[in-house]
Amino acid sequence: MLAAYGLPLPAEKSAASTEEASSAANQLGYPVVLKLCGDTIAHKTERGLVRLRLSNPDDVATAATELFSAATPEDGAVSLLIAPMVSGTRELIVGALRDPVFGATLMLGVGGVMAEVLEDVVFRPLPITEDDARSMVGSLRLQKLLQEFRGEKAVSIDELVDALMAVGRCMVENQRIVSVDVNPMIVQPNGSIVAVDALIEISDEAAVETASPRSRASDAHFSALFDPRGVVVAGASSHPGKFGFVSLHNILASGYRGEVAATNLSGESVLDIATVKSIDDLEAGKFDLAFVCTPASTNQNLIKACASKGIKAAFITSAGYGEAGEEGKREEDALVELGKELGVLIAGPNGQGVVSTPSSLCAQIVAPYPPAGEIAVASQSGNFVSSFQNFARQHHVGISRAVSAGNAAAVSVIDYLRWYSTDDATKVSLAYLEGITDGADLILGFGEATARKPLVVVKGGATDSGARAAASHTGALAANDRIFDGVCAKTGVSRAVTVEEAFEAAATFATQPLPIGPNVVVLTTVGGWGVATADQISRDGVLTLLDLPEDLLSDIDSKLPPRWSRNNPVDCAGGETRDTIPDVMEIVARHPQVHAVIYLGIGIQSNQARLMREGAFYPGFGMDRIVSYHEKQDQRFAEAAHELSVATGKPILTATELATADPNNAGPATVRATGRMCYPSGNRAATALAHLYRYAKYRGIAT
Repeated sequence: MLAAYGLPLPAEKSAASTEEASSAANQLGYPVVLKLCGDTIAHKTERGLVRLRLSNPDDVATAATELFSAATPEDGAVSLLIAPMVSGTRELIVGALRDPVFGATLMLGVGGVMAEVLEDVVFRPLPITEDDARSMVGSLRLQKLLQEFRGEKAVSIDELVDALMAVGRCMVENQRIVSVDVNPMIVQPNGSIVAVDALIEISDEAAVETASPRSRASDAHFSALFDPRGVVVAGASSHPGKFGFVSLHNILASGYRGEVAATNLSGESVLDIATVKSIDDLEAGKFDLAFVCTPASTNQNLIKACASKGIKAAFITSAGYGEAGEEGKREEDALVELGKELGVLIAGPNGQGVVSTPSSLCAQIVAPYPPAGEIAVASQSGNFVSSFQNFARQHHVGISRAVSAGNAAAVSVIDYLRWYSTDDATKVSLAYLEGITDGADLILGFGEATARKPLVVVKGGATDSGARAAASHTGALAANDRIFDGVCAKTGVSRAVTVEEAFEAAATFATQPLPIGPNVVVLTTVGGWGVATADQISRDGVLTLLDLPEDLLSDIDSKLPPRWSRNNPVDCAGGETRDTIPDVMEIVARHPQVHAVIYLGIGIQSNQARLMREGAFYPGFGMDRIVSYHEKQDQRFAEAAHELSVATGKPILTATELATADPNNAGPATVRATGRMCYPSGNRAATALAHLYRYAKYRGIAT
């Protein structure tokens, strides 16, 4: 099967007896390999059913006799496979499987008997392109194994790519295949590859892999949710501890500009809003969004009333649905069907709320309300919506939209991400995911979103709990987190390891231009941080710490004393005068081989100014003048970084621990005032910049 798709295989023969084995070995030439084969024999090495380096007819006859003797009744009919002995010190594994969530998936890894120990494997959902295959090769950790190794030539990447494409096509075109193992694929001394063992698992039935049919919410529905003409809080309460009070308060406190109404069974006034007893008492056509804080048992009638008044979206905070068991799930399904029937978008249930700064809308049952910006958030966890909004407040990089998907009964996180990618108020989407039930739809949605705008994702549940195929190395290595990594790589999603990294990546997309290449210069007045940042760039392996061209070295020489580092990082070594930082930064940023700059050390002068202000001698002894000078210098440096980035179209990231240690310091404060993020460390700036470069490369903007 695999040979038909072009997989490189050695010549081989089959034998039913010792005599046939000897004859086959003579025809193939020595040395040879013998393996015992049977329909139920999967892994031969573990049972000692392989004989290597047989160099003459006597050795073949002895080995054949031993192997036939090792057969058990459970093996059924057996035969011998005879093949040339292929040698090489490096072994790879190529595999494929049908993941229960993501469907047909291709794998590449370091193979042989150590495959499951080393676990250096990468995955991609099928089908793949040649670029996908090359990306898989480049994603292996042990890249040195692919280069010249112990006197052997570098692996033929073209042949390896062809092998990946062959196995991928075989899997896609044969829907009965459950899994494929090509292990080992031996790298020969000349760098050529050959597959010397393969296992294919076949199912009785063909797999069917299509995205589940979903009823897509319309743009009008999302507009009703995020930019409503009016909002009604259903179940408002006069008790400040109740969701019905908090949500109404947050809507009013955020300065929402549309019509606001509320229902309350007693018809009492809440926060100076004269409530009505029922949705039926509202004027039709004035409200687009109902924010629902009423018990689950009342919500079907409530949705019917909403539809009769022209309300197109309902955010359901009520619990007691799918998360509460089978009965709750039936109630949830009924609510979704009712929404479809009546044309009302059902967001939630069991959700935290929705934020839309373009409409000054904060319809949430918790704080905070973030500053306005261009990051759109969708999360399966309400807590992380709050966390991202808190980070927005901390770093002064704002939010456009934010929503807690709750149970996502009718509208999933992927649905929100699709819409965000078309939203003029949004520059980048940021998502938190946990459980994934429809992998095919997720792959489609990710691809649609990233074709338009960057998407940053952080995923919970990054464990080894994925499905296993009992007889398959590929299945044993297919932890669902690795497969999810492959999905992100194929679709151009920026996957972050932590929540903090996710926000910082999104903030960078929102405030910096995309680089057109990987070359970075680190400009620093703090030597240790320059080294740490360079180390991060090297560890990550995504960006390139540029070797400074001679003309750039010469230009920097004209601005710094001879003791400067004369390499990258560009360490000014304490040789700065009033204009040094802006001048050197401009020389660096305008050089055509420089694609991005990370600037470290801002705020040091203002830190000294703060200590002078706090001392008993201020403002005497001329300290008032030097304090003012120090603070103005850091302001100048921050403004210079911003202006140069705008002028050159290149990302210039500024980092200092003072961003969090003393956010009021003139350096980080001015960075924030220019609309950019000040990173808490150089290594975190480098990580964020790497996200930008990967996405720019995915979109074809960067080389």
